[in-house]
Amino acid sequence: MFKPIVFIGFLIFHLGYGDALSPKIRVPEDPLSDEFIDHINSVQNLWTAGRNFHKNTPLSYLKGLMGVHENNMLYPKLEKLLSYVDSPTNELPENFDARENWPHCPTIREVRDQGSCGSCWAFGAVEAMSDRVCIHSQGKINFHFSAENLVSCCWTCGFGCNGGFPGAAWHYWKTKGIVSGGPYGSNLGCIPYEIAPCEHHVNGTRGPCKEGGKTPKCVKKCESGYKIPYEKDLHHGKSVYSLSNDVDQIRQEIYNNGPVEGAFTVFEDFVSYKSGVYKHVAGKALGGHAIRILGWGVENDTPYWLVANSWNTDWGNNGFFKILRGSDECGIEGQINAGLPA
Repeated sequence: MFKPIVFIGFLIFHLGYGDALSPKIRVPEDPLSDEFIDHINSVQNLWTAGRNFHKNTPLSYLKGLMGVHENNMLYPKLEKLLSYVDSPTNELPENFDARENWPHCPTIREVRDQGSCGSCWAFGAVEAMSDRVCIHSQGKINFHFSAENLVSCCWTCGFGCNGGFPGAAWHYWKTKGIVSGGPYGSNLGCIPYEIAPCEHHVNGTRGPCKEGGKTPKCVKKCESGYKIPYEKDLHHGKSVYSLSNDVDQIRQEIYNNGPVEGAFTVFEDFVSYKSGVYKHVAGKALGGHAIRILGWGVENDTPYWLVANSWNTDWGNNGFFKILRGSDECGIEGQINAGLPA
């Protein structure tokens, strides 16, 4: 005869409550605590976590860096690029790094700093545009597109430092054009970046970060000392497009034309990335973040995308990171935009 106590145990297990009876690993709540970082390193071996941000950095500040606006998916998308027919995927290398393939283009090696502003949507775009102008001119033209100009003047791109739409940034490049501009304090180009880099990482020489950076005012005039007029400094895109959620097409695009802009969901564990191939393992979502993808490869049998962030060189692996490739990790393969210079 079936004993009641056995029957109850059978129900508990098969109704999904069995796990509740076994001990679970507790995930620390504070994503910037040493305990949280130790937890990440204890539950997986694909990547290594470490301290990038100061322990007392407000969570609201981290969320403010996530500049892909929550309504991005509602924004009209760029036209999808058709698959290539002249570059068989079986000819693509196992490892590819745009920095090595186009060594004459210095912007590919650059890591910018968006400061206390949710302007990643603009940074990922102007970084890839700068790379592509150099690549398609065979190194004859090195034009450092101004993130400031795009963030402050593109009204259709979103909300400036409060988030924007990556696809709209590329559309603006084609229709309106973007001028040149170096990093904060560089006095390079028509409109350099106005928002200062800040010490949003461990203690260092830069000043402290302030939450909620204000969007700079749109000024359609080059700074004094720059000899080219604003209207003549505008550079345009000839064609802009999005890519399918297709690993081979994304690789082909990078291989043929240069780095692309991508976007993905950032979780709390990502902010502590140091090395290895990132895969989300712990923590809540902080928001959408745009970046520049410049290559791919395989590390310890794990395929990855090679990516440049815009949180300065003291974050991650000198400002770069690797993220799992082939399974749309955190949505990394579903929001790719690019274009060709005029």
